[in-house]
Amino acid sequence: MLFEISEEAKKEILKYCNEFEIFIEREKSLGIDSQKKSLNFAKEEYDIGIGIRIINNGKLGFAYTSNLDKIGETAESAFLNCKSNEKDLNFSFSHKSKLPKVANIYDKKFEEFELSEASDFMNSALATVEEEKCEATSGNFSATSVETLITNSNDLCVFNKSTGFYGNIAVNAEKNGKKSTAYDSISSCSFDLDPMKLSKQVCEIAKDSINGVKIETNDMDVVLDYHANIGLLNTFINALNSDNVQRGRSILAGNVDKAIVSDCLSIYDDGKLDGRLFSATTDSEGTPSEKTTLIEDGILKGFIYDNYTANKSKVKSTGNGMRGTYTTTPSVDTSNIVLDFKSMIDISEIDKGFIATDVLGAHTANPISGDFSVEANNAFLVENGEITKPVKKAMISGNIFKALANCKGIKSEIRQCGSFIIPKIMCKDLRVVG
Repeated sequence: MLFEISEEAKKEILKYCNEFEIFIEREKSLGIDSQKKSLNFAKEEYDIGIGIRIINNGKLGFAYTSNLDKIGETAESAFLNCKSNEKDLNFSFSHKSKLPKVANIYDKKFEEFELSEASDFMNSALATVEEEKCEATSGNFSATSVETLITNSNDLCVFNKSTGFYGNIAVNAEKNGKKSTAYDSISSCSFDLDPMKLSKQVCEIAKDSINGVKIETNDMDVVLDYHANIGLLNTFINALNSDNVQRGRSILAGNVDKAIVSDCLSIYDDGKLDGRLFSATTDSEGTPSEKTTLIEDGILKGFIYDNYTANKSKVKSTGNGMRGTYTTTPSVDTSNIVLDFKSMIDISEIDKGFIATDVLGAHTANPISGDFSVEANNAFLVENGEITKPVKKAMISGNIFKALANCKGIKSEIRQCGSFIIPKIMCKDLRVVG
């Protein structure tokens, strides 16, 4: 079906110009939400649409539609839109290339997946919360299949297909009239999620957080758990985006081949990892996915590029031209970001420290300087290598660039949270405000 739509769009586009790109996306999803003990909302959705980009006399035009009866009108709109845009010779479309093999990103179970299985997942999660003597406040499970087809005037034709399964749960715990809350989520390309494990972990954190103590303001070694990590790491990764570099919005501009983080840390963007959520044979422009070394042993090696920013810098695209849906044009974004530590320490090696399971306010971090001040959620003290007391309320402040220059990996499970594939991370001497 997608190929037939593409051929129809090509015929319509050639009425106006010869340089074009067609992006077609078909998405199927189903999900279920819960409030407290009850499943209260279920949905199944199907969406298909087409985005058309054309280049005419160096000017880019774009239009999209979800109405497949209006492909001809959409092609005309893309052509007319380019007339009002400025000429820019840095626009281009990808060329046909050898594609990498990417495995385990599509689960055939989705083809027979039903809402009853989503209900079973949530019911199991809710039952486990009750067994743990906690109260569920909300939860969600969703399953999605996405197919994309990209064709263009350079004879490129690539098809990608993937699935994603996602679950989360939030709970309250109470003891002697005092309460605490906790939240966690899990995701995978395969339907291998364990709702019981998820609920038990969330309930354990909530129960352990009751009766938090007040602490004095001090500089401490801070262990950032998975969710606490990703908000702050987003600020750092944005500085490795070539568009930000070219616009003067990255503190890392001009620092290639210089030490910028701890020498025990390397960071990669890798869109061809087997079984990872943001893996595919190509990016959203049809450029082959690859492993891009951004930082090696603490040394900045380069940035991520799409076709446009690569042309501006006269380099090759790294396969990071991404788009959320067919309704948008590609822009520079990450695939899977891997933080690889050469060596890790155990929490038992920390004499005095602080653990933040999650943080609030990471979006307020300064995107250029990297300064941040966030509220720690489900926080705990580490004393003499042991997790001892929950902390009632605390803020963490510092600078993400300085924090990663003095960090260590914690021996822990490597998890994918969003686009990040990470362990827990310890940053030395962050200010903890009690």
